Amino acid sequence: MSRIQATFEKLAKSGRKALIPFVTAGDPEPGITVPLMHALVGAGADVIELGVPFSDPMADGPVIQRASDRALRHGVGLDRVLAFVREFRSTNQSTPVVLMGYANPIEAMGAERFVEEAARAGVDGALVVDYPPEECGSFAALVRSHGMDLIFLLAPTSSDARIALVAKLASGYLYYVSLKGVTGAGHLDLAEVGRKIPLIRRESKLPVGVGFGIRDAATAKAVAQVADAVVIGSAIIQQMEAAPAGQQVQSAGKFMQGIRAALDEK
Repeated sequence: MSRIQATFEKLAKSGRKALIPFVTAGDPEPGITVPLMHALVGAGADVIELGVPFSDPMADGPVIQRASDRALRHGVGLDRVLAFVREFRSTNQSTPVVLMGYANPIEAMGAERFVEEAARAGVDGALVVDYPPEECGSFAALVRSHGMDLIFLLAPTSSDARIALVAKLASGYLYYVSLKGVTGAGHLDLAEVGRKIPLIRRESKLPVGVGFGIRDAATAKAVAQVADAVVIGSAIIQQMEAAPAGQQVQSAGKFMQGIRAALDEK
């Protein structure tokens, strides 16, 4: 059983929802990444999505674009991201880590080498925004053969046929994009989320996480009423951007504690 599956099964047995923070590796500087990952776990994170910096992140809004730019200025690429995961794994063997990013860094490294090195580093899954499911069968099989999960995005515009196709290829969990826009946009439609998730669950038994528009404890709690997981990225990065130098990790952890408390309220 994968770490992702084990985590979701444990949460389901206790009636809790997964909290999945997204942070960009190497932002605001490389020395913060592993301490930040540990702080997020300490604040209640169940899975960590670690962003691979990329120069043209088409699905990401301005906040995560800035994070990628800062990381790239520090020379953080895919090799260094894997090194962060290895360091994290030296003291945490239980929290799943999912790499989220784009095809170019993987293609530059080579898909087989990426999968092999990611598995050795302790990565549990990958979400590649611009790998379409129609062309992803062999990559999905390669990822699964190394004990990892391949996670796909679904959107408000996803057709029944697209949902069914993704359901056949995906493992770990499904990531539902809650809005028609980039990450961090402010027009989350909770009613639409509530309508779409049952359609996804008709096709797949995988847990469904929701992200892209969750900004605070109130929206997180509302989404958790219908989803299995809440994904928060831009709001965490904004907390760190606003924090004094040297206080970014503490600020992110405090913010996450508030989200965790809201999700656990009965």
